[in-house]
Amino acid sequence: MLKENTNSRIISVIDDDIDIVTLFYDALSSLSGIMIYKFTDPIIALEHIKMNKESYILILSDFRMPGLNGLELAKKTKDINKNIRTILMTAFDIDDKLFDKHVKEGIINGFLQKPVEIKALFSEINKQIGLNKES
Repeated sequence: MLKENTNSRIISVIDDDIDIVTLFYDALSSLSGIMIYKFTDPIIALEHIKMNKESYILILSDFRMPGLNGLELAKKTKDINKNIRTILMTAFDIDDKLFDKHVKEGIINGFLQKPVEIKALFSEINKQIGLNKES
């Protein structure tokens, strides 16, 4: 796994569903000046985040994944670099009290309910990092 140039800005899409990571990766590839990575294994994604902690600006992660769930990944990401923005997505109901607690603590910065429309994806990313998709 390569360490990226420190001038790069990185977003990763992390989901155990290859179709979702591929769809979002392809859509986000239109963002200018940002390197997009896709991972189906959250543990490998975490290693990449550790190796490139200065370059990461955002992770977009599924909530339910084997090995390391999205909330645990978000917590570990914030331990590595508290400035990395985190967006969780899920098709399932989540514990509102737990979710609210992690939002207040700054562990979760954004949320998307699956199925996610591409327009909603770009809207939430723009809200988190202030970038617009190139036309």
